[in-house]
Amino acid sequence: MYYSQLDTSALHGIRQRRNAWADGPAYITQCPIRGGQSYRYKFTVTDQRGTLLWHAHYGWQRASIYGAFIIYPRMPYPFTAPIQAEVPIIFGEWWNGDVDAVEKDMMLYGGGPNISDAYTINGLPGPLYPCSNKDTFIQTVERGKIYLLRIINAALNDELFFAIDNHTLTVVEADAVYVKPFTTKAIMVAPGQTTNVLVTTNQVPDSTSMFVMAARPYVTTVFPFNNSTTVGFLKYKSTPKTGKIEAPTLPKSLALPKMRDTTFAKKFSDKIRSLASPKYPCNVPKKIDKRVITTISLNLQDCPANKTCKGYANKRFLGSMNNQSFLLPAKSILESYYKNRTHTYSSDFPEKPPNPFNYTGVDPFTENMNTEFGTKLLVLPYGTNIEIVLQGTSFLNVENHPIHVHGHNFFIVGSGFGNFNIAKDPAKYNLVDPAERNTVAVPTGGWAAIRFKANNPGVWFVHCHVEDHTTWGLSMVFIVKNGVGQSQSLIPPPEDLPLC
Repeated sequence: MYYSQLDTSALHGIRQRRNAWADGPAYITQCPIRGGQSYRYKFTVTDQRGTLLWHAHYGWQRASIYGAFIIYPRMPYPFTAPIQAEVPIIFGEWWNGDVDAVEKDMMLYGGGPNISDAYTINGLPGPLYPCSNKDTFIQTVERGKIYLLRIINAALNDELFFAIDNHTLTVVEADAVYVKPFTTKAIMVAPGQTTNVLVTTNQVPDSTSMFVMAARPYVTTVFPFNNSTTVGFLKYKSTPKTGKIEAPTLPKSLALPKMRDTTFAKKFSDKIRSLASPKYPCNVPKKIDKRVITTISLNLQDCPANKTCKGYANKRFLGSMNNQSFLLPAKSILESYYKNRTHTYSSDFPEKPPNPFNYTGVDPFTENMNTEFGTKLLVLPYGTNIEIVLQGTSFLNVENHPIHVHGHNFFIVGSGFGNFNIAKDPAKYNLVDPAERNTVAVPTGGWAAIRFKANNPGVWFVHCHVEDHTTWGLSMVFIVKNGVGQSQSLIPPPEDLPLC
């Protein structure tokens, strides 16, 4: 990768076995690539196939630096449908202004960020936005065929619903892992998540030969948001030429959920189950060595003396996990760990909330929401079977948080609304065919429990994939120590590793 300014890139969802040097997040596994310099990401993809994405991982630069990363399988797909074509569908956001300036202003004054001006499908906003009739994604299809849509949410700050008018979607993969197929009229995909669906073009088109495909946000926030809809078209090959694209009225038959339809979002997520077959087993840890319970929260920090703050009540908005607002160090944590320079971080991330409370029942604004700041890490021996319970709070607002774990896939063994009950909820876990993912949409005002075996040595980032939340500090880092022998140890750094 070559850049004209500071940046890094991440292959989102690639596990980077023993090779965290190629993982990408700035100041976690590498220093940013300086302007005019380059860094070659060398890695091997092992035991993975499917749809993932790559994106910048420095500040908000992934707003425009992203793309599909598709790993084709060596074996046939586990579904027998004859596929006519495979089509990447990438959702993004469009800003008329400077995204870097939006981020800097947000952090300088502690207020909420300005919102994007449009959503996009494959880089095109569609006819519902001003002057965008010509900038509309149109996918031409043949009637009576089956198409595989590789759907990727690369949007910066929004979870999105997606549907195609009069067409049924069959979900067959999520986060590059095959799932038990199920049909649905719409899907919800969080930032960083991917979903593969089969679409059968079995409808009778009208004179335009086109059916609307649309995406709009799933909203749980109290902050200003982009409440618009991006539109593209599925065009049947029944006419030789498409007429002029006009701004359409969304058809009543379009089964696109309403923007605050939490019921649909939760039910859709719960339908995703691992195949759990002999060829594609579900290796969820049945027993665990460690359970970490962490709040994932937005916070309201008192304004420092002699500073101007533009958050609610003239305070600053922040994010935290277990009341720790994560601070990026000046040097790469992975490099510091490898060279045993541990003064840049501490190994005392709290494994449970420091002060238990009614997490999803407190008053959103009157409680003391001040956080602590630091670079506190969780350290795990190689091979640890770990469970992490991600507990949302009602500080500022109950909100759906898409939490992404680097370096490992995990299994979502349980989730629900309200507060996690350690005495009752584990008995309801799904340890047979839970969804295997790299990003979990923690239910708004609720919790999710994930399990995985920490068998990838290195330093790994855990963060909300809503970018303003990560910028505010809703993240943490864990280290997996070397195991026994070379095959369980982190490889040495490459010679062209960027310098800070």
